[in-house]
Amino acid sequence: MTSSQPANYRTIPPSEDHANASDSHEDGGAGDEWQVEHGAKWIYFVLGCAILLPWNALTNSMSFFLSRVAGSPYYPTISSYLASVYTLGKLFFQFYCTLTSRKSSASRRIFASMSVTVVLVALLFTSTFIRGTAASFVAFSLLVAAAMAVTNSYLTTAVMAGAAILGPEFLKMTLAGQSAIAVVVSVVQLASAVISLWGSKPSTSISLELFGGNVKDSRAEDVAARIFFGVATLFVLVSLFAYAWLQRQPFYRQVTSPLEGRRREIPCGEIDERTGLVADNRPKTQTQDSSRFFKVLKQNAVFMFCISYSFLVTLSVYPAITARVQSVDPRIHPMLFTAVHFVIQNSSDLLGRLTCSRPFLAIWDPKKILVLAFLRTVFVPLILLCNVYRPTATNLISPVIDSDVLYMLIIFCMGYSHGYVTTLAILGASSPERNPGLKGGHEDVDIVAAMSGSFVMVGLASGALASFGVQALI
Repeated sequence: MTSSQPANYRTIPPSEDHANASDSHEDGGAGDEWQVEHGAKWIYFVLGCAILLPWNALTNSMSFFLSRVAGSPYYPTISSYLASVYTLGKLFFQFYCTLTSRKSSASRRIFASMSVTVVLVALLFTSTFIRGTAASFVAFSLLVAAAMAVTNSYLTTAVMAGAAILGPEFLKMTLAGQSAIAVVVSVVQLASAVISLWGSKPSTSISLELFGGNVKDSRAEDVAARIFFGVATLFVLVSLFAYAWLQRQPFYRQVTSPLEGRRREIPCGEIDERTGLVADNRPKTQTQDSSRFFKVLKQNAVFMFCISYSFLVTLSVYPAITARVQSVDPRIHPMLFTAVHFVIQNSSDLLGRLTCSRPFLAIWDPKKILVLAFLRTVFVPLILLCNVYRPTATNLISPVIDSDVLYMLIIFCMGYSHGYVTTLAILGASSPERNPGLKGGHEDVDIVAAMSGSFVMVGLASGALASFGVQALI
């Protein structure tokens, strides 16, 4: 039997009825089917973007959060508190969602979590019009961060499970989306900063507080955050409608049926290298699942440590410390300088992830990846040597690294190495061909994929807590 569909793109294994029907289809029908499957990959790219949007909404809008608590005791630590609440909340609930993923419908989790995310981002948008005390704003921000952590945990586990069962191409598109959204968000934030600062001077905004004054006007930060949160709300809505379309496609409902409580059997003759990563529909007890989880964890401990440690290093200084690094040129507005550093960090992170797609630049030996992860520790002292604002300092301290260009180069290297190391560890751990620890072959891929996401959150939470210790060094 021959098929008019290009074999290189068939990541979705067809059912017998589908295969028989394809013989009678004309080229146009097969082409339409390929377009649907190709579009599904891009929807998973969008879902990958939606996964990291809440986190980027909190980190990239740090100038707005700082402006609302400027001059209060919350100013030095609000960034660390926001990061800690979000990452610790997501760490706990993501483990819970992973353990209960087979007891609930993945599609319902995606619909519900994205709907709540729309409301939460809209609340942040509304907050740019309302002013209150610093304490009330901190309480509001932490509640929103906690709620985002809970809803995003359900979204992350459901989307990653779907990507794993659909195949490696879908998993790659999801990871690419997670990195791309950071770049898009930072660019939007930079554009918002430029628009809000057009014709203004640094002395009219938060820079007054940065040099010991009292902030009376933070309209630039409000306008920038308003534009950003408005665009973010629209994006989540578009993502929700895109997934609603995908959920109605027959091939998608068939392949992801194990995630909805509907079994799907794949004949042995249809399994090849393009088949989805997860094909084991055998029921397992909770005890068997736990035993299998810890067995796979022991076999892949090096990869998991690399993932967590790389995130720990990054989060210990980014954005809690880097958002407080100021330009050595007083003519450059602090909010603009911070926005530029977000663009460089996120763009270099994406570049590092894309580098892993080049075979001659990728390293799959877990021991070598471990060495690279440890080498990244050097970025912590390097950032502290830059022009970090110290609100409690009685005298101005001259930075050791007094060059804006050199600081941005450090940010670039930190972002690039983060994207490179974490992507190598995640993709290497999930590949039976590259990971000797996957002794169960494809049967363990779903566990490793979920485990990688959980250890990302371990690293994020550890880094957020470590940022308090780094703060104490300033």
